[in-house]
Amino acid sequence: MNKTENKPLVTISYGGGVQSTAMLVLAVQGKLGYDVDAALFANVGDDSEHPASLAYVKDIATPWATERGIPVHTLVRVKRDGTQETLLGRLMKEGSKSLPIPIRMSNGAPGNRSCTADFKIAVIGKWLKANGASKDNVATVCIGISTDEIQRVGNKKVAPYERPVYPLIDLGLDRSACQQVIAQAGLPVPGKSSCYFCPFHRPATWAEMRRDEPDLFAKSVELERVLNQRRDMLGKDHVWLTRFNKPLDQAVGEAQQMLPLFTTGPEMEKCDSGYCWT
Repeated sequence: MNKTENKPLVTISYGGGVQSTAMLVLAVQGKLGYDVDAALFANVGDDSEHPASLAYVKDIATPWATERGIPVHTLVRVKRDGTQETLLGRLMKEGSKSLPIPIRMSNGAPGNRSCTADFKIAVIGKWLKANGASKDNVATVCIGISTDEIQRVGNKKVAPYERPVYPLIDLGLDRSACQQVIAQAGLPVPGKSSCYFCPFHRPATWAEMRRDEPDLFAKSVELERVLNQRRDMLGKDHVWLTRFNKPLDQAVGEAQQMLPLFTTGPEMEKCDSGYCWT
């Protein structure tokens, strides 16, 4: 990346969802409040991100923003041996005991998670440092949290080479306003960005997936089955992708049965860092 020497980077943490796309649009329009150098999309894996999010980033956001002066860089996690690691790959690796997603434990509580830290925050941090960010040349990272999610601000652990800022809150924009910003720019409004198997999905989201994207639902069912098969071998309690303490295909019906139900509850949670769901 061509940067003036010692000029601090300004980037957008881009997730392919509504809020971060609104930031991208506002940056192109010169209305974000920051002179953005690039948007950074940390792809946790083509086998892990929701295909709709990947398609939006690749086919819509990246060419649109790049043509207007703000490149969108897609980043991946690379291991020390030079190979790419995906989130699903880590979960499904034979013999793995890792549970890096907020899977529901047998008591219904979400387990510990490292998915955001390992596959998004660390990947973006590596790019920032490779492009000149340091404790003496701190990069500004624009995080896509809107006013209706203000409780998520400040929950991210800040590295010495970065300064997180929240332009949407500074501008007083909620999610609905972000959707208007995108639509008024002539772009389609994206859905929520996340891994398709994220345990933070609401039951209604799972139900819609079962109805509209049965292949993704089946892959999620299989992931849950594999994890519990390993738990059985280790003599541990089962874990679940929902809070209902039962297999996904038993816990969730199709959308026409589920949509009138479950509009609130623990599944309304999100990752607090602002790197997911935006």
